[in-house]
Amino acid sequence: MKCVIERNGVKVFGKAIHALARIGDEIWLDPMMKGLAMRSVNSAHSAYACFLFSPLFFQHYSPDTGPAQDCGTVKCKLVMKSVLPLFRCLATMERNVDSCQISINLPDNRVIFQFHCRHGITKTHNLGFQESEALQAVFPSHLCPNVLKAQPRLLGDMVMHFPVSQEEITLSMSPLRVNLKSYYEDESDQMKAMHTEMSLDPNEFDYFQVGVDSDITFCLKELRGLLSFAESHGLPVSAHFGAAGKPVAFSVDDMVLEACVVLATLVHPESRTPSQATEAQAPAALRCGGVAEPPEGLCEADAGPPQAQGFPSAGELIASSQRSPVFCAAALMREFTRTGEDSDRLRTPRYTHRGRGITTPPSSKVRSLLFGAVSCEQGDGCTSMLPSLACSSDTEDGGEERASGEL
Repeated sequence: MKCVIERNGVKVFGKAIHALARIGDEIWLDPMMKGLAMRSVNSAHSAYACFLFSPLFFQHYSPDTGPAQDCGTVKCKLVMKSVLPLFRCLATMERNVDSCQISINLPDNRVIFQFHCRHGITKTHNLGFQESEALQAVFPSHLCPNVLKAQPRLLGDMVMHFPVSQEEITLSMSPLRVNLKSYYEDESDQMKAMHTEMSLDPNEFDYFQVGVDSDITFCLKELRGLLSFAESHGLPVSAHFGAAGKPVAFSVDDMVLEACVVLATLVHPESRTPSQATEAQAPAALRCGGVAEPPEGLCEADAGPPQAQGFPSAGELIASSQRSPVFCAAALMREFTRTGEDSDRLRTPRYTHRGRGITTPPSSKVRSLLFGAVSCEQGDGCTSMLPSLACSSDTEDGGEERASGEL
């Protein structure tokens, strides 16, 4: 791969690297026929960003890498700390740099950044890379019920009122208003921190579409980079999202570049849909002694001693999946029956609430919705519980930024 960026594009390219530096510690260079893609993902796999520069952005662009073109273009993974210093001072580069040439040297596993400056000065930087498959978040933004599009200055003014230390914010959307407020997970932080909330009328936005009322909470740090990039170049920002717990995508489009940031959102207990509640209840019966909930008829009838039916005694403690002792619900129900308790008492949802409290994941944790590579001691049993929205772009077609796909 070889590309040349002229003077006016060097600052734009550097701004994109600054935005990606807010996402993760590594950057992927993926040269494709439709342009050069730069991607990054955070360590928690809850934030993903991609900048795609079309061939029109470059003075010269050639994605071929010589002998490797038969097996596809090479995909390079670089350390962000080695790339970011090259574009640290963008104002100085805009005045002194005439062009920037980026090429990949396969035999030496080097990415070469060559800056041609004024007075005939040439600066060359050789950075080592690791050949790796580029990650791509497949998120069908066109299926999201809620869409917002606004000028970058409006969004920049909104974010400006939140302190730099603010980690997460909540975006609430209804047909009448759009609210943005600070979010604190710990109650102690709520007593010490400053709470900020603002409300906007739908007429403030260039495009406003409401499918469902939603309250989503996401990380603000990863978004600041894209907003800064959009504001410096006057590009409108679009937001696509749905219910809490599903990703939110912020994107900017131009004739020569595309940028997208996909963020995971928090799951609030009050925002659970009926399908999410059913999924949380399903494993609850299986985790209490390894038996399902007995039918009502079996509870009311005298079916003999609990040991005869394969149930533990009422006082026996069953270890839950989270290492906490739980009384077996079936044994307690039979104990009530044997002591002559009222049958209505057997049907109280007391044990059901206890089971839910154990099996339901904490609502304050961010689900890793973008990628399936989640660290877990149980191996494959953990990764199968979460949807994977990432795939490896093994080919040029697979590396393209797809706007549609299955969650």
